[in-house]
Amino acid sequence: MSKKKNIAPSVKQVLTQLVLDVFEQNGKEALNYKQISSKLNIREPESRETILEILKEEAKKKTLQEVSPGKFKVLELKTFVEGRVDMTADGSAFIVTDDEFENDIFVAPRKVRTALNGDRVKVYVYAKSKGKRKEGEVMEIIKRAKMEFTGIVKISERFAFFIPDDRKMLHDIFIPLSDLNGAKNGMKAVAAITDWPPQAKNPIGTIKTILGTQGENDTEMNAILAEYGFPLTFPAEVEAEAEDIADDITDEEIAKRRDFREVLTITIDPFDAKDFDDAISFQKLENGNYEIGVHIADVAQYIIPDSALDKEAYERGTSVYLVDRVIPMLPERLSNGLCSLRPHEDKLCFAAVFEMNDAGHVLSEWFGKTVIHSNRRFTYEEVQEIIEAGEGEYSDEIKTLNAVAYKLREQKFKNGAISFESTEVKFKLDEQGKPIGVYVKERKDAHKLIEDFMLLANRKVAEFVSKKGKGRKKKFPFVYRAHDAPNPETLGSFAQFAARFGYRINMKSDREIAKSLNHLMTDVEGKKEQNVLTQLAIRSMAKAIYTTKSSSHYGLAFDHYTHFTSPIRRYPDVMVHRLLFHYLNGGEPVNAEHYEALCKHSSDMEKKAADAERSSVKYKQAEFLQDNIGSEFTGVISGVTEWGMYVQITENNCEGMVRLRDISDDFYTLDEKNYAIIGQRKKKVYQLGDEVRIKVKNVDLTKKQIDFSLVLD
Repeated sequence: MSKKKNIAPSVKQVLTQLVLDVFEQNGKEALNYKQISSKLNIREPESRETILEILKEEAKKKTLQEVSPGKFKVLELKTFVEGRVDMTADGSAFIVTDDEFENDIFVAPRKVRTALNGDRVKVYVYAKSKGKRKEGEVMEIIKRAKMEFTGIVKISERFAFFIPDDRKMLHDIFIPLSDLNGAKNGMKAVAAITDWPPQAKNPIGTIKTILGTQGENDTEMNAILAEYGFPLTFPAEVEAEAEDIADDITDEEIAKRRDFREVLTITIDPFDAKDFDDAISFQKLENGNYEIGVHIADVAQYIIPDSALDKEAYERGTSVYLVDRVIPMLPERLSNGLCSLRPHEDKLCFAAVFEMNDAGHVLSEWFGKTVIHSNRRFTYEEVQEIIEAGEGEYSDEIKTLNAVAYKLREQKFKNGAISFESTEVKFKLDEQGKPIGVYVKERKDAHKLIEDFMLLANRKVAEFVSKKGKGRKKKFPFVYRAHDAPNPETLGSFAQFAARFGYRINMKSDREIAKSLNHLMTDVEGKKEQNVLTQLAIRSMAKAIYTTKSSSHYGLAFDHYTHFTSPIRRYPDVMVHRLLFHYLNGGEPVNAEHYEALCKHSSDMEKKAADAERSSVKYKQAEFLQDNIGSEFTGVISGVTEWGMYVQITENNCEGMVRLRDISDDFYTLDEKNYAIIGQRKKKVYQLGDEVRIKVKNVDLTKKQIDFSLVLD
């Protein structure tokens, strides 16, 4: 009898994969080792015996099942994973997983089933996929991202459809005529999905809110708010609770606080601001130093935990700033009344008070509740005028504050903070809200003065709580504002691109990176590539989040940082006030998991608010250029894709797309590595940052899209 030859482990591994492939290709068919050998065209006795061994081993691993002697059937060759749906324009999707796989999972259109963009789903991932990418199919919808959509109502004789604005919502919603709730054909509205029967192509829904006539300013702005899930009004219960709060400040309450009513106190805000949540007190001390107080509206004094007001503020997470309006986190009675630090009124605050010298060093600090009486409400423009002219009301105090702020700024950048001076687009609107002009908002010393003292208060509050837990077994959970270092690969790509314009990024250390970026931001100011490089640099950074983990803030170069200074418009600041007061009064550490969940929600709502704000800017840019169709402008290429290049108009920052199919002098393709579009015959290159001349070709207000055509030489 011949001795059996040993099969090398590597060969056995390959055979195992081939065997499993056969089962996958043959579905649920039961097969023996001879049938598998035949399908693999294997005749050698040793290999056939090894296949039998593999079948028995895989049966033990529960990959296969021996359904009858010598016959095996696949038990499961798929893996369940959970993730979030990211829809594409063609109806397919990528499932963004929770780190089970390095790459997202591709799902073909017919296998997406009724999953919608943003939904959390359970997916089958195939054991072996075509090519390199993982593929799967949606098996279960765990949680819908949203069930309400904004869009247009279309009515016929027997039925109605609702066409969603969301480009990633690829299904129209069927609306029974009985569920129109007064909506007329062509109206903009909010519809809610109520059912999606098996095998039905479209979901069924009902009209929840009529927003108004398409194209009207209020209708479109309210549609943006509804699209991102922000309510248009406060519930009656919340308004009633706000109205019931007493106006007067009692002597008993004042006695609990440090009284600053006789100390010079001012507010500095935009000219059109209605809520003033921060004030600065200033007095010169006998020793020649300065006492500078950062006083923040004591919102937590008025909002009781778990009250209707508190729950509403938490759900909203933040105020939303659209082009023409503010949707406050708190009812107007609080945001513009009780909590607003209006001049010549006694107001309750939570403060960070510092003794400082001319060099901007903090010599001592105090945190606690205060009562103030603001002497003057300044606008940024008024303070800037005083700084530049050197005279005006309280000019000596303002000049001193500005000089100390300069020192704080110097220290910050010396420690490795990054100076991103990104441009902010503002619109001049007529009485109907229609844009009649676009301009770029400038940030001057008056803005930076306030910012530097707010940063100081935020940093010192975070440091105070963080140090409290040092050397103790118990940590003191807190709400921090964290910002991770950038991904080296992403930053490396940016550095390569910046090098094309002659800017060098030193990647040796975090401090060197920050130093290089600051040099770049200074050098690029006023040049055609400024906005492109600034935007790309910001995109290369990680996103800041709220968390209970005491991590550093990379962009500001602070070891500890929080948000303490804007509780009227940010819920995390309300949590910070409550926790700081709790710990100042000897409170025990709170539940970190509970607060981490609150932080996660706050970060999510902050992103939604930013997306809503961007959407309102895009709409107004499109509306502004609607009256400029055919007009020519100079712009800078701000983005490149396989179907076109984005161009940002230099004079007003409006951005639109030049589609490659519309460039008539050549056939152009994307060179992704070099951020460029290249003509295949003439080899003409259009690269990110290049200046081009464009003509406004078309504007689609519904999609907030602007199309340009290239003006060729």
